[in-house]
Amino acid sequence: MADNKRHGEDADDDRLNDEVVSDGADDEATDADEPVSRGGTATRERAKAESADSRSKTRTDADKVGLFGRVARFIREVVAELRKVIWPTRKELLTYTTVVIAFVTVMLTIVAVFDFAFAKGVLWVFGNPS
Repeated sequence: MADNKRHGEDADDDRLNDEVVSDGADDEATDADEPVSRGGTATRERAKAESADSRSKTRTDADKVGLFGRVARFIREVVAELRKVIWPTRKELLTYTTVVIAFVTVMLTIVAVFDFAFAKGVLWVFGNPS
């Protein structure tokens, strides 16, 4: 009885494995010379080939530009990104600067206190040689 049920479960699993789940990418008509396979393999292979073609074109275009062209493009891109930055007003800048200086002062004080305490503790444990 258990063998029959197990066989039935295996058959169900096989049927589920045989079903093709469509994600909408394979709904398009394919070329006649491309093999149609399960899971959209032909579509994936075509996408890989197209991306490889675009990458090879990009590489050859970048090779033709040269060093100075690439440096100029980099500078143009940096300037374009800096234009997108929201710069703080003078009041915000002074506020941020004050907050940073106060935070650094507090942290410096805490570290100095711990340093002093640990130094005194080490001298107390190991003795003062002088």
